Amino acid sequence: MTDSPSVPTLRAVVTGASSGIGAATVRLLRAHGWEVTAVARRADRLAALADETGCAIVVADLTVESDVDALAERVRAAGPLHALVANAGGAIGTDPVATVTSEVLAASFATNVLTAQAAISALLPSLRLGAVERGSGDIVAVTSTAGQVAYEGGGAYNAAKFALRGLLGALRLELAGEPLRVVQIAPGMVRTEEFAAKRFGGDHGKVEALYAGVEHPLVAEDVAAAIVHAIELPSHVNLDEVTIRPVAQAAQHKLVREPLRVREG
Repeated sequence: MTDSPSVPTLRAVVTGASSGIGAATVRLLRAHGWEVTAVARRADRLAALADETGCAIVVADLTVESDVDALAERVRAAGPLHALVANAGGAIGTDPVATVTSEVLAASFATNVLTAQAAISALLPSLRLGAVERGSGDIVAVTSTAGQVAYEGGGAYNAAKFALRGLLGALRLELAGEPLRVVQIAPGMVRTEEFAAKRFGGDHGKVEALYAGVEHPLVAEDVAAAIVHAIELPSHVNLDEVTIRPVAQAAQHKLVREPLRVREG
């Protein structure tokens, strides 16, 4: 009787894990049996997530080189890595292009683009080890429909997400020939606890107006389900780019603010 081949312990890193889509992804991966390292800047949020899910945590600002180096070392020490979910990001303000400051533009690029590149660069050696062990490795980034279609008041966020989309497209070409998948998950309208509140500077009236009348905007768990589905597909299947919207949002500019109903005729 021969021994069956051992199944590797699956390990993932999720950035931007202190709330929203990142935290939901950590919870779902843990529910599916993955070992997860949750990464974010807020130690208290990460500690609560670790208590809830049993994940490992790394408190890090991915725009700081020493923090990125420390994350890479922690991951190396834990063993081969099988998936990176680069989720850190967010929108800052609603200034028009003519008046947006260089500081807001720089912060938007740092938050959405530089953090993803830093995590990919630092963890790629561990992902390659994981690909040898499992047969494939995954780099999943949460982009946005804001990186597909521009809209008024979104210049800084549009620019950053368009840049991230281009970065990932180049990465997929550069990794061609290796068993490494590059996946973009591009959500449309998602209602999370912090995203819109941060964008509108804590103005909860504007947040409520954004979602007013919309039947079932996406929630963080919906996007997390798409992420986990992508990395658990057979190793020969790559979801290059997945656009995920609520049914009420037919397009970036087409949002229904009333109950959905079947038309007559």
